[in-house]
Amino acid sequence: MEPKVPAGVGHAEADRSGTEVDDGESTPTESRRRLLYVTLPGCWGALVFACLSFTPSLLPRGGLLQGLVCGITAAIGYGLGVLAAWVWRAFADRGPRRPSRRAWLVFAVTAVVLFAVAFGFGQYWQHRIRELMGVTEYNIPLAVLSPVIAVLVFALLVAMGRGIRGIYRWTAKLLDRWIGRSAASAVGWVLVAVLVYLVVSGLLLGGLVDVANSAFSLRDTQTPEGVQQPTTGLRSGGPESVVPWDTLGYQGRAFIGDGPSTDEIGRFAGGPAQEPIRVYAGLASADDSEARAALAVEDLVRAGGFERANLLVVTTTGSGWVDPALVDSFEYLTGGDAATVAIQYSYLPSWISYLVDQSKAREAGRDLFDAVYEEWLKLPPDSRPRLFVAGESLGSFGGETAFSGEHDLSNRTAGTLFAGPPNFNTLFREFSDRREPGSPEAEPIYRNGRTVRFTNDPESGIPPEAQPWDGNRVLYLMHPSDPIVWWSPHLILNEPDWIGEAPGTDVLEDMVWIPFVTFWQVTADLPFSTGVPGGHGHKYTTEYVDGWNAVLQPESTTAEDLATLRAVVDSEE
Repeated sequence: MEPKVPAGVGHAEADRSGTEVDDGESTPTESRRRLLYVTLPGCWGALVFACLSFTPSLLPRGGLLQGLVCGITAAIGYGLGVLAAWVWRAFADRGPRRPSRRAWLVFAVTAVVLFAVAFGFGQYWQHRIRELMGVTEYNIPLAVLSPVIAVLVFALLVAMGRGIRGIYRWTAKLLDRWIGRSAASAVGWVLVAVLVYLVVSGLLLGGLVDVANSAFSLRDTQTPEGVQQPTTGLRSGGPESVVPWDTLGYQGRAFIGDGPSTDEIGRFAGGPAQEPIRVYAGLASADDSEARAALAVEDLVRAGGFERANLLVVTTTGSGWVDPALVDSFEYLTGGDAATVAIQYSYLPSWISYLVDQSKAREAGRDLFDAVYEEWLKLPPDSRPRLFVAGESLGSFGGETAFSGEHDLSNRTAGTLFAGPPNFNTLFREFSDRREPGSPEAEPIYRNGRTVRFTNDPESGIPPEAQPWDGNRVLYLMHPSDPIVWWSPHLILNEPDWIGEAPGTDVLEDMVWIPFVTFWQVTADLPFSTGVPGGHGHKYTTEYVDGWNAVLQPESTTAEDLATLRAVVDSEE
């Protein structure tokens, strides 16, 4: 039944009860008014979701980020409130009713009180998270401005939603000239949905990726401050190297030009040490992933990498970055009798590549290991180096793709170390989903830990400590507060086990799962996952020392040695 509209009142004004309608024949004044009006059910939904957005997630949130999350979740709540009102009226078989002034007054008073309480609790929770992680930075002005930021984001998203609805109604009205009204409505929604998808995935997302690619490709031509072209033949880009220095890229030159010296390794080892070999191929070094892997192996052979006792294959993060702590710890614990090889597959930072460059990481990880393994197999069995695999973040995803499972990792490597694995990693998900009953998702136990193990902090222990860990070892490092590990689209509508279980050491027990809200909170944590002290979030540093000690199983390393090395690695960060 159509609602009766009082004389002199626009349709938008009459419809503030919960239905946002448009007959397509409004005046310019009414059109402007329609952009500003809100419905009471939508406002209640927005208020509830805005308040819930202040609940804690994995990492500390500044005022700007909190405002963004609050605005997004409030817009979702507004839409759900409008939808709930529409469903209610459909079941009640009645049209919308204009709410009274008293209803709006009750909402306004409730909104002020609830939002103030939620804001206060939010600041308290953020203070506790900062204490857990040792974060001291706190911008009070931005925290105070977060509600303003939220309102702006909310208004922008609601306006965008109404713009999309306006396009649909215009399309349906146009189609109504040739086909029935119901068919025009259905076809209109389909056309608009396709249009929105194409705009978001093609123009918007594709455009942003192109802009990011252009920006970071320019950075890739630069060289980090203090890094010099090597004068040794043991590094790519040095004398007689088949990989030119100017093709290594920014992160490649940083990797090649860095690392502990022979004297530093010797002081740690308490005796003579060798200079480690480092090999790298950048995006400009060859045309595709397979060619870069072949070039890197050629340079590895030239430098004598297969003559060392330990050979490490690293899959980089999105931008080609190799974590210095990962490789430095490996080189120290092997006395420098080591070679490391890696290739670049993207210009983009890891958290962007994580969303749009997964296929490139997959190709790079598989191509590089296969090329190294093929050359490794040509050697006499008693002359082969111990072959190790490692990767952090998206690098762990790429590193996994060369293997089919637990036995393949154990049979074709001497050990594996992955840190901060994304939630969509194939093997990580398999091992975690099939964990022993009773073991937590934040630190799962897979088949009694016979080959694959997980730890939040290898210094304090790697469960199950009472069970034997024979043969070649596979170890995953994963912080309870790492959003890269826990982010998943499933967070939108499904509560994960790790939230329902006892929280990790750096996660508040007050964190709960809320549909839609938790997803956006963890999504907002992603870009800032490394902006916390080591040992939290997605920042892995001294954990590599104890992680490599567990995987390499060196015979003479003592607890004092490990403490010394942790201090060395920590000082280099």
